[in-house]
Amino acid sequence: MRVLNGIDELRAAVGEHLGYSDYRTVSQADINTFADLTGDHQWIHVDPDRAKDGPFGGTIAHGLLTLSLGPRMVNDIFRIEGMRMGVNYGYDRIRFPAPVPVDSKVRVGAALEAVEEVPGGVQVRMAFTWEIEGGNKPACVAAMLLRYSA
Repeated sequence: MRVLNGIDELRAAVGEHLGYSDYRTVSQADINTFADLTGDHQWIHVDPDRAKDGPFGGTIAHGLLTLSLGPRMVNDIFRIEGMRMGVNYGYDRIRFPAPVPVDSKVRVGAALEAVEEVPGGVQVRMAFTWEIEGGNKPACVAAMLLRYSA
């Protein structure tokens, strides 16, 4: 795991790929739990019998489930220390180029794109890419904005 300590180390790492998380299997139980939490029970996610004859040959994870796995998985890659506080400020861009079939293994890669001054601290822009083991397209790409006060 990479530890970036303080604003100077963050700035020095701009443009670097910070690494990859471990792979994590996305199970039908994960998908069903997410469906229950969000109320999104579309059959392509929660009905294996119907989904096997659908466009993906089986159930797939919700795109937002894939995105939501990011913070947990990113904890394997890097940690930012030497700051008073950090918050998720949002995302600039999120895309889901490929579906995540049930029982697929996914991992996320992280690259530090930018660090800029904002009132009270800095804003960090991280590029995250979720990969499906054996896949040829990413499952998700997103630019996350984090704000830290020094």
